[in-house]
Amino acid sequence: QVQLVESGGGLVQPGGSLRLSCAGSGRTFGSLTMAWFRQAPGKEREFVAAISWLGGSTYYADSMKGRFTISRDNSKNTLYLQMNSLKPEDTAVYYCAASGRRVVTAINVVDYWGKGTLVTVSS
Repeated sequence: QVQLVESGGGLVQPGGSLRLSCAGSGRTFGSLTMAWFRQAPGKEREFVAAISWLGGSTYYADSMKGRFTISRDNSKNTLYLQMNSLKPEDTAVYYCAASGRRVVTAINVVDYWGKGTLVTVSS
């Protein structure tokens, strides 16, 4: 079993930045592909970014490329998402996800979910 706890959400103005963290425990964190998903009010949960178990490969949704950066520190069992140039449409609950699959870009291959952290982008 894997437990994932997100932190770092909050209210930020358009154009601002936030860094989300996800602390993992349980099964060996370093053996899992990690990802971020988000769900805006009234919308389906969508893929944001993913990172391979050693951090050598990263994947991003097109709308996040160049603005968001996913990273991980396996020595700390922690996943990060640096979000820059935030827009009101980035407002959502952001979820940390883990999978034993090599590539994770869809919700149906996620094995473990965190409870989410709310990011609100508003002036």
